[in-house]
Parts: sequence; structure tokens; C-alpha cells
Amino acid sequence: MKKYVSIDKRSKKAQKEYYSALRHTWNGLNPVTRTVPNGKAYNRNKDKQERRRIGRESSDGFDAGFSVWKQIMR
Repeated sequence: MKKYVSIDKRSKKAQKEYYSALRHTWNGLNPVTRTVPNGKAYNRNKDKQERRRIGRESSDGFDAGFSVWKQIMR
């Protein structure tokens, strides 16, 4: 019969084996908590993306996209 040795008195390798045996997998699930962004809050990046999208949609380049954006902002 083996004599019980407390975990804190075991070697680092033995401690690692003990604790790794206790851990389980998440089976492909990411345990990080995610939040939904507030739709009412001002988002600076969203504004930049909208301006870039307008610029890409116009065939004349940046100037035409800027004028369209300027009309939207009025």
C-alpha cells in the first residue's frame, strides 16, 4: 500500500500530473464570455467603415464618395 503524500509536498512534475488529471476539455466550446455591443452607443469605427463603404461603391473614387457621405450627414 502506497503512503499518501500531500499535494504541496509532491514534486512539481507530480503536482502537474495530478492537476492535469483533474482538468477536463470544453469539447470545442470557447469558455470566454462574449458581450453584445450596445447599438445605441456611438461607435467611431462603424462611422469609418461606412465612409469607406461609400467610397468603394462610387465609381469616381474618394471625392464622389465624400460628397455622398456629406449629403448623408446633412
